[in-house]
Amino acid sequence: METSLRYGYGRDSRALRIHAKEKLHIDSKTHLQVHGELDTKIGAPSYFCAMIRHYYPDLSASLGVGLQYDKRDKLRYTVRGKMAYPVTNNGLLTFNIKGQCNVDKEFKERTSKGAAEFSWSIFNFQRDQDVRLKIGYEVFEKIPYFQVRENNWTLNADVKGRWNVRFDL
Repeated sequence: METSLRYGYGRDSRALRIHAKEKLHIDSKTHLQVHGELDTKIGAPSYFCAMIRHYYPDLSASLGVGLQYDKRDKLRYTVRGKMAYPVTNNGLLTFNIKGQCNVDKEFKERTSKGAAEFSWSIFNFQRDQDVRLKIGYEVFEKIPYFQVRENNWTLNADVKGRWNVRFDL
């Protein structure tokens, strides 16, 4: 099980959240992914998602379908996809296109996210330190964002002043 501590400013609550994720393999290219968060400010779960994810290695793509619950939108159906295009021969610099669509249980209200980003992985940036840099553009909100990941630490921010930090345990 993967666990992390998360804190953010903006869209996320201003409370420390404990996040856990488990992948249950169905076959070599498909797994059931369940993950959720406990908001320490309210002392209750704030998010839960169960999703079947399938990978298409020949296309460097993935597709997921499932259900998610969060304290704001309640229960929703979700579909997400991602495709990566290598920019360099070694695959360390990629151009990624990703999207997600959530719809309420009555199929009346829909929210969408979509982004295009460059991701650069730098292995052994310093001894025993791997770094990943991402710079992207969220299409529906029309805002640029970036991510810096160093081993267990991740910082995400956008031009609207929203940010969050994550520490993988």
